[in-house]
Amino acid sequence: MDMLEIIEYQDQYKSNLKELSYEWLEKYVSVEPEDERILNRPNETVLEGGGHIFFAKFDGKIVGTVSLIKIDGDSYELAKLAVTELYQGRKIGRQLIEKCIQTAKQAGAKRIILYTNHVLQAAIYLYKYFGFKETPQNVKKYIEADIMMELKI
Repeated sequence: MDMLEIIEYQDQYKSNLKELSYEWLEKYVSVEPEDERILNRPNETVLEGGGHIFFAKFDGKIVGTVSLIKIDGDSYELAKLAVTELYQGRKIGRQLIEKCIQTAKQAGAKRIILYTNHVLQAAIYLYKYFGFKETPQNVKKYIEADIMMELKI
């Protein structure tokens, strides 16, 4: 039976984080300096600041990831959502986003933001499914991100 579990980051999964993220970035956009910073130093850039990195483990294999980066006491950024191509279409991305929303709510956050690109229509559709709405970009964190979305929680 297919078994999916969402687990928290451990250092042993650092190579999975990089592999999944590079696979996605290289296919759809490009690897930017901010991506490199996050992927090479996840403890410093995400975890030590109060954020989280989750993995989707399907039948014992790491097949997806997402980061929830703490911005301030009220806000998180959803980032680095990736599901390896062979496992797409199984609602794994949806479960990763659900975990992020649940975690942010439990932490008392008021909103989650994300940055994306208009070419990623499937991702945008998924974000809208959860209630994310386009909002003006007040920060240009990623060079290729031309859309900022926000979910009030």
